[in-house]
Order: sequence, then structure tokens, then C-alpha cells
Amino acid sequence: MTDQQLSLQQVESMLQEIQQQGLNGLQTVVDEATLQEWRIASLGRNAPIMGVLRDMPKYAPEARPQVGKLANQVKQALEAALEERQQAMKASALERTLNTERLDVTLPGRLPLQGRLHPTTQTLREIIRTLSEMGFQTYRSREVESDEYNFELLNIPAHHPARDMWDTFFGTNPGMVLRTHTSPGQIHAMHQYAPEPVRVLLPGMCFRYEQISARSEIQFNQVELIAVGYDISFGDMKGTLQDFARRMFGENVHTRLRPSYFPFTEPSAEMDVECFVCGGKGCPVCKGSGWLEILGCGMMHPTVLKNGGYDPNKFRGFAAGMGVERIAMLKHRIDDIRNFWANDVRFLEQF
Repeated sequence: MTDQQLSLQQVESMLQEIQQQGLNGLQTVVDEATLQEWRIASLGRNAPIMGVLRDMPKYAPEARPQVGKLANQVKQALEAALEERQQAMKASALERTLNTERLDVTLPGRLPLQGRLHPTTQTLREIIRTLSEMGFQTYRSREVESDEYNFELLNIPAHHPARDMWDTFFGTNPGMVLRTHTSPGQIHAMHQYAPEPVRVLLPGMCFRYEQISARSEIQFNQVELIAVGYDISFGDMKGTLQDFARRMFGENVHTRLRPSYFPFTEPSAEMDVECFVCGGKGCPVCKGSGWLEILGCGMMHPTVLKNGGYDPNKFRGFAAGMGVERIAMLKHRIDDIRNFWANDVRFLEQF
């Protein structure tokens, strides 16, 4: 027997011993931690089998193919044993779980959670439904408005002090703004229906750059209400708004009209509803007054009627703009308007 053949036989014997020791060590593995230790010791970078492969240049060129073949067979055998042990441990763990945990298949399944309408949307739809029953039809207008429609045609010329009442978001294009109220929709609607009498409601989002508080936000929903016709009086407006309040809040609701000022109405007023949040005792929502303003209103200014295409000598009309979130706060006794925009599931799930 030559030295080369002896060397090859010795390598083969060493590989068999490495394989046997590895398989014997795998039998003592009882958990994931010791399994990982065995993997590192038997198949890691410093494992004996890897040392044989690293020492390949030390063997005679004629012996290298046989040594490599035998070493790879041992490595594959150890890897197969590792995989088999892992599968056995998983099956054993699953069996223990099934034996210790009881499953009642007769229990009802869990229904998937369903989405729902936002409380603001619910209130807005109720307002639209109520006003529709009162004879008003819905008219949609755009949120990005021109300065002309948002101010000029509503009797608020440039540099007029009344513009300070609306903290405006101006667009990048000159003369364009995010509408500060739904009142520009009055002009759009009147342009479409003039010279015929008109009675419409205009829902939509408004934007104002003002201090956020428990009762004020920089964006909010509003519903505009206009009626133009012959012989319409302030009493007609008052009766309409009081009827709306009773339909929304109940027959026993307490309301009041206060004199106010808006450039596009004359005379002007604001309607307050008794604060349901505190029961009229005073709270941050009503600023301690016991009342919460829900809308501004008034008889349409002759200039606005004229800009809308109506002859102010023949036609009269009234307008009102109501805050949807304010009404929702009263209906559901919500003490902070910021809850509508916080996207807090704990709040939204109550509706």
C-alpha cells in the first residue's frame, strides 16, 4: 500500500468519525438553543468537516476529487440530519400545543370589522335631509374660489375692513383662495337660476387660518342656505331657522337670534342654541355663556342680489350659513371640535 493510498484511507476514516460524532451529538439536542449550538459546532465555519475542505490543497492532486466527494457526502448527511431534527422538534411542539390548548369548534366566529360614516358626514346628511324635506334642493360649489366670488361679489371689496373677519388661505395663483365660507355658492346658484325664484342649500368644506380651540378649527364643514323670491321677509327667515332647529334638536330646543353684522346681509343676525354639552351652565365649548352659535343669517344685501342677477326692487331673499361640526357637537354632547379631525378610533367607534 502506498503512502498516497494510506493518506486517502486515513481521510476517509476521519470523515466517517466526524459524521458519526455529529449524528451522536444531535441525539442529545432537546431544544432550539442546543440545536443551534450543534449546528455551529458541526456545520459552522470552524467545524471539523469544514477543516477537511479547507485542507484540500494539502492532498495529492489525484486524491482531491475523492476527498472532496467524501467530505461533501458527510456535510450533506449532517445537513439532512439537522433538517430532520428541526421538523421533529416542530411536530413535537405542535403536539404539545394541541394537547395543552383546547379548541372549541362550536364557538361562533369573529365577524370582520366594518367601516362606518364619520360623525360629521352623518350630521351633514341629516342636515341635508331635513332641509330637503323643507323644500330646499342641494347645490354643490367649488372649494377653490376666486377673490371675486369669495369677497367682491358678496359686497366685500378689496381693502374693506370686513375682510379681517375671514383669515384667508391664499393660493399660489393670483386672485385664488380656499373659500372661507360657502357664501360664494350663493352667487353661483343665483347666476344659474336668475331671474326665477330659488331655494337651495350649499354644503361644503371651508378653510380659515385661525386659532384652533375647543370650538374652532382651520377647516370645517358648512351648509349655506338661500331663498330668493317675492315678498320674503325677516319673519320667513326666522320661522324657517326655528323650524330647522326643532327638526334637528327636538321640539323643546331653546334658540335665540342676536343682532350681528355680515357685509352680504342687512339686517344680519346669529342663531344660538342652548348648549347641550353643559346644559346651559357654561363650559369651554360655549365660552361660559350657556349658548352655542350654530349659524349666521340675514336678509340678502341688495348689492348681492344685483350681483347674482336679481332686481333688488322686485326680489328679496335671506341667507344662512351653519356649521356642521357645531351642530354635531350639540347633538352628541361633544366637548371638543378637534375630536372630529384627530382620527381617534376610540372616538369614532361611538358613532
